[in-house]
Amino acid sequence: MASDIRNLADEEVMQLVQGGNPRAFELLYDRHGGAAFSLAYRMVGNRVTAEDITQEAFLSIWRSRTRYDQARGSVRTWVLGIVHNRAIDALRRGMVHDRRRETLDGVEERHEARERTDVEAARREEARGVRDALDTLPEEQRRTIELAYFGGFSHSQIAEMLEMPIGTVKGRMRLGLEKMRKQLTGVVLPGELA
Repeated sequence: MASDIRNLADEEVMQLVQGGNPRAFELLYDRHGGAAFSLAYRMVGNRVTAEDITQEAFLSIWRSRTRYDQARGSVRTWVLGIVHNRAIDALRRGMVHDRRRETLDGVEERHEARERTDVEAARREEARGVRDALDTLPEEQRRTIELAYFGGFSHSQIAEMLEMPIGTVKGRMRLGLEKMRKQLTGVVLPGELA
């Protein structure tokens, strides 16, 4: 059976996983673990954190295995979506941790680097605005932008991951970035409604 299961399509393997088959889950990991780690690593830029994210994501996949719905996308898209969400959570946790660590750093260091602190504060405020603008986008636009900018994936890689035409990826990205630009700058072009 071990060799037979390796010949199954992802959706068939996922049906076995949904039934609680640990061999099928192992095969799912073998097939998608590398791409999952790659996505996590590109998003967080740290090997250990990416490994933790991948492990957390696959634990989550096992626990929520009955939620997979083939009608909503491929197994790979579902797996990478979970990894993506875990990586975003890790980035947010990291920002909280960084803020806590900053408050514990020496007061004298902060006073010596006053102008650097001001620049850093401005950068963080700008980043918060970008995150807020990103959170207002429809899911499909937000996801393509996050994969491109946080994940470092090209349009063609995103199209392959999400199993959609490259033109759709580019269109969603363009619309999302345009909405973000309007929100961040408050600029309304002639002929547009505010």
